Amino acid sequence: MGAGDLNGILRGKRVPASRWPVVRESGIALSAAIFAIDMTCDVWDTPYCNMETGYHDCHMFPFGKVWRLPWEEGVAFCMGRVEDADHRPVPIDPRGVLLDVLERASAMGFEVKIGSELEFYLLDPETKRPRDRGIQVYNLTRAAELEHVVGPIRRHLNDVGIPVEQSNPEYAAGQVEVNIEYGEALETADRTVAFRGLVKQIAHSQGYLATFMAKPITGESGSGFHLHHSLWRDGKAVFHDEGGALSRTGLSYLAGIQMRMAETALIGSTTPNAYRRRRPESFSPVNNSWGYDNRSTGIRIIGHSPQTLRIEVRDGSADCNPYYLFASQIAAGLDGIEQGLEPTPPHVGNAYVATGYDVLPTTIDVAIVKARDSGFLLDLLGADRLEILVNQAERERDFVADVVTDIETERYLESF
Repeated sequence: MGAGDLNGILRGKRVPASRWPVVRESGIALSAAIFAIDMTCDVWDTPYCNMETGYHDCHMFPFGKVWRLPWEEGVAFCMGRVEDADHRPVPIDPRGVLLDVLERASAMGFEVKIGSELEFYLLDPETKRPRDRGIQVYNLTRAAELEHVVGPIRRHLNDVGIPVEQSNPEYAAGQVEVNIEYGEALETADRTVAFRGLVKQIAHSQGYLATFMAKPITGESGSGFHLHHSLWRDGKAVFHDEGGALSRTGLSYLAGIQMRMAETALIGSTTPNAYRRRRPESFSPVNNSWGYDNRSTGIRIIGHSPQTLRIEVRDGSADCNPYYLFASQIAAGLDGIEQGLEPTPPHVGNAYVATGYDVLPTTIDVAIVKARDSGFLLDLLGADRLEILVNQAERERDFVADVVTDIETERYLESF
């Protein structure tokens, strides 16, 4: 049983099946340090959990269905929700932010549906390099060559209740994209957290290392995390107008997201490495432009029918926290509706050379400043969560800045 930590990494415990009746009723105890560790498990004091509190226990309780893992005999998995010792929600749990935003959407009469689209690399565990060679995006021969590992990923994810729509080789050797079928936003966010953890397990069972690191290989494509938004009311899609374009509500939702893209960049790109994705003509956006079926823009409108018309936001990195990414974009969109915002005109042509848009941060330093100055993020996350988000980003920045890299020694060691 597992739940997402501060970074959306799946953490929890394994328990014998004989203990399941007890766990189902009473949960499992684990250190609240899961909300005070980074991706490498370095621990630092947070307002909720620190040396003064003794890194006290919290409790994880199962929710949803229990699924048998096809790749590991005799093992089952379920998602968990985390509660404090007094059975209240953990005040810095990222999932709680999304719950609050979706309550707001419901009060406005909307159901939010999201589809997740993630890219990742399949690497040799020893060399940390792809086993295939060259870019073969959408190539069915390359897909067949990878089917011995991607096939089990698709099948097993479907087996455990994570509905996969499709997969394809992406724009680098070893890179794959898998699309999760759209559904209710909280369910999709939970599925996405599980997806990343379970893909790594399935890949390991097939002799591969799966990584969702934003930019794992110099000179190769970064891995993105695109969200496909739609709003529904009384079972009907509200983004669609009679002509097949975005409705007034859809345009205002889009405008809210567009307005907040630059200041919330740290939500979708939490490490210095993630900003290496953001390069001209890389299919990672550099500004907050939007357009109809235009992959050079930051926001892309896709589809024409009520069932297919949606807003795709293309800025996130594959390694960011799904709960924060979902919550920040939905909250911005709801603000747009409430305030009756209007977006810029849709961009036609190459948005990488366009002017007149907000430029997205290309370094984590700029993103940190924007996050610290953001009243929107303060209202969304609260002071403690925002401070933790920024503190971790500053720690990662300092770690990376303090390391002598291979490229430095390659260029300078013998020359000087």
